[in-house]
Amino acid sequence: MSTAQSPPLGDGGMRIDAHQHFWKFDPVRDSWITDEMAVIQKDFFPRDLQSLLTKNNFDGSVVVQSDQSENENEFQLKNAEENDFIKGVVGWVDLRAQDVEERLAHYSSFKKMKGFRHVLQGEADRSLMLKPEFMNGIDKLEKFGFTYDILIYPDQLQYLPEFVAPFMNQKFVIDHLAKPEIKKREINEWKKLIDATARFDNVYCKISGMVTEADWKNWKQDDFIPYIDVVIEAFGPNRIMFGSDWPVCLVAASYEQMLGIVGEYFSSFSETEQQMFFGQNAIKFYNL
Repeated sequence: MSTAQSPPLGDGGMRIDAHQHFWKFDPVRDSWITDEMAVIQKDFFPRDLQSLLTKNNFDGSVVVQSDQSENENEFQLKNAEENDFIKGVVGWVDLRAQDVEERLAHYSSFKKMKGFRHVLQGEADRSLMLKPEFMNGIDKLEKFGFTYDILIYPDQLQYLPEFVAPFMNQKFVIDHLAKPEIKKREINEWKKLIDATARFDNVYCKISGMVTEADWKNWKQDDFIPYIDVVIEAFGPNRIMFGSDWPVCLVAASYEQMLGIVGEYFSSFSETEQQMFFGQNAIKFYNL
């Protein structure tokens, strides 16, 4: 496993963890962290991740919002300012707000603010992304060079073609493979919808967050292979990127275990393809 985790670096081998989080734990705000996730009911700061990145030959990371507030942006931008290894921030703005363009203009002055995300997976309105006011917010992102991370469950994949179609120059990335039901081995419908979305060449996919969708205590390497196969076939080596989803991954796996899953899978890929997956695609996507 150790050799698979650390592909040869070569000339273009800057390694980036394209999806991780920091928080000062607040049981009310962070109520999504349930008691069965007790291992992450605590603070996670840059110093806690930096040693893991160094140990596993990573040069940097992209921190992604976990709270839907502009206070979150301030917290993560401060973390990024104080820690050079944090190469980019994916924050949150109210995309439905009338002043969304002003807020985006404000954040465009922060070099490390790379894009935005909304927790669509938690919305009662499953097709919220298709509402005109939400689409209006998405329409403003390209003007400022911002990316958009799509956080959804599989039932929302059906809306993605209609969601992304009007924005052919906007960069989108699906977080966590859209959280397929790995534990239940459900794959057919998810595959069909992933294939439909991957036809849009401005949409990328993060191979991340898989262990939390599997059986936390009893997963094995083989559980993930069919799902990674689908994503590779649909998106190709140019539109996929590695993300640890640390510290959320800790409910099911250590950083090294989670890295071992993809390390082993990609060990048979060419050096160039491994470099793309473990860093170059993220650098291109987020303009790091």
